[in-house]
Amino acid sequence: MLFQYINSFLNYLKVEKNASQLTIINYRTDLIQFSEFLADREKLPAEKLTRTSLNHRSVREYLAYIQNNGQSRATAARKLAALKSYVKYLCRENILSENPIAAVSTPKQEQRLPRFLYSQEVELLLQAPDLSTPAGMRDKAILEILYASGIRVSELTGLNLNNLDLDEEYIKVTGKGDKDRLVPMGRKARAAIMLYLKKSRPTYLKPENKAVEALFLNRFGGRLSARAVRMIVNKYADSIALNQRISPHTLRHTFATHLLNNGADLRSVQELLGHVELSTTQIYAHLTKENIKMIYDNTHPRR
Repeated sequence: MLFQYINSFLNYLKVEKNASQLTIINYRTDLIQFSEFLADREKLPAEKLTRTSLNHRSVREYLAYIQNNGQSRATAARKLAALKSYVKYLCRENILSENPIAAVSTPKQEQRLPRFLYSQEVELLLQAPDLSTPAGMRDKAILEILYASGIRVSELTGLNLNNLDLDEEYIKVTGKGDKDRLVPMGRKARAAIMLYLKKSRPTYLKPENKAVEALFLNRFGGRLSARAVRMIVNKYADSIALNQRISPHTLRHTFATHLLNNGADLRSVQELLGHVELSTTQIYAHLTKENIKMIYDNTHPRR
């Protein structure tokens, strides 16, 4: 059977590769989806699939199937990466004698610049929450932290009270691969968090949840979910009539773009974002039209 080793592979990722829980969940989903595709293709139950079903042609057909169903090339590339990683594991464990899909190339990615907000739009967004309500104080702290630190939504929802160093204005963040890093939060984000901790968070605590360590709480007194944070961001984007749909990741893009546009170097931004490779950060090294015009006006001798 071809896919009976998925659980041992996922355990290998967790123990030996220190993969995050999100990566493990995604890889499990991707491998099960591929096994279901093969089972349908071969007209066999998934548990009856043999090693001969896995080949260059079947994987290329799977990638075509993904894209024909409206999923992006980025999604196809991620699913292929999961499959290639699994097959390498099977070869490592001598379950397969050779890699039958080594020559399958990754789908060429669309080159798209990340969406970001202009400074005026960010200011409107940060001023949108109503600070006379507990929800508004909490949401203000969330928006301020996302923009001030550039952390991922999963990193934000994973924050605990002991991750804060309010005196030094730092947050200890656990990123991909369970790697920790220290990220500055700035005085405005610090002020928003202090207001939330003093006047808002206590109202969300329930008697049975008094010992909860999570920084941001939902109305039931539990940890706020990533989906809830996305809804919060879009709620305030709608309230200020932004002409685009945004997400918490848009604020991460905005954080990086604004730092680079104001003179920060790529390696520093790489550290702040928690990127392993500098090439991942380089996508943010674009300039707004206003900055391009300003640079031209300030430097060209015949402007």
